[in-house]
Amino acid sequence: MSFFTKIHEQYTELWKAVIRPPRDNYEIKDLGPSVFSIENRTFQRTDLSLKNPRGLTIVCSHFEPIPSERVSERLPCVVYLHGNCSSRLEAVSTLPVLLPFNITVLALDFAGSGLSDGEYISLGYFERDDLAVVIDHLRESNRVTCIGLWGRSMGASTALLHADRDPSIAGLVLDSPFSDLKVLCEELVDVYTNSRVPRWVTGIALHMVRSSISTTADFDIYDLAPVNHVNNSFIPAFFTAAYNDTFIKPHHAKALHDAYAGDKNFVMVEGDHNSARSKFFMDSVSIFFFNTLQCDKLQPQASSTAAADSSPYRDQVHAASG
Repeated sequence: MSFFTKIHEQYTELWKAVIRPPRDNYEIKDLGPSVFSIENRTFQRTDLSLKNPRGLTIVCSHFEPIPSERVSERLPCVVYLHGNCSSRLEAVSTLPVLLPFNITVLALDFAGSGLSDGEYISLGYFERDDLAVVIDHLRESNRVTCIGLWGRSMGASTALLHADRDPSIAGLVLDSPFSDLKVLCEELVDVYTNSRVPRWVTGIALHMVRSSISTTADFDIYDLAPVNHVNNSFIPAFFTAAYNDTFIKPHHAKALHDAYAGDKNFVMVEGDHNSARSKFFMDSVSIFFFNTLQCDKLQPQASSTAAADSSPYRDQVHAASG
């Protein structure tokens, strides 16, 4: 088999890896019980469906305190944005991090992912519109105060593609975003061909990938460059990347952080692209959102004031953020 034949065959594998990676198929029961407890407090999950601008149904779950334990009628909310092979199941690990601080969590399956409609993903191009629909729903509900975004991989890049058009977002946690999809695809060509190929050959392969994705999924990969958006974003942002990430290499997050216009922080973490994040990182995220979502300014309901004052997390979070 010639070198060029090998490239021609493997490019198909590459473009499908971009827009149709393995889908996370699961059942609703995998999200856990609809009413559950964390640290002697009781929370509930409400499942809902919304329509995106393309007419596709996106499924969501909103995790929040049960009404009798709600410290305020309106609470801050973090929208969790999953990675390209994942789903809203990914958000379950964030619940013990956020719910005890009276931060509700809304998780969604982007179109083309999980149980939502759609055949293909777009690595942020259409996902940002799914996100906008979710944010509109939250604001119209009059049940939330500040809104934060926590994205991983594709979800992190989606957050950045949306942030410069919605400055009212209160805080961003960005785990392993890519800076430019064209650059990422060039790097992945080397991975999928198992060799370091000349740049002009990579250019041919990338042109083929771009054409196939444009025809199949109706977007241009060259339009997906979060690095072109961050100079107009002023939302407080917490960037992170893993030392051993070979899928979206750490230089992507570092470049985004360096170009970001707003208040920002960047930390490296142990592990790879899909590793569970450390307790230190998760605690850092909870403190970041406690501050940016202004959790200390919640107006308690009369019936819940005593419960809020006795929460074991009240002293802990003030000590951690002081």
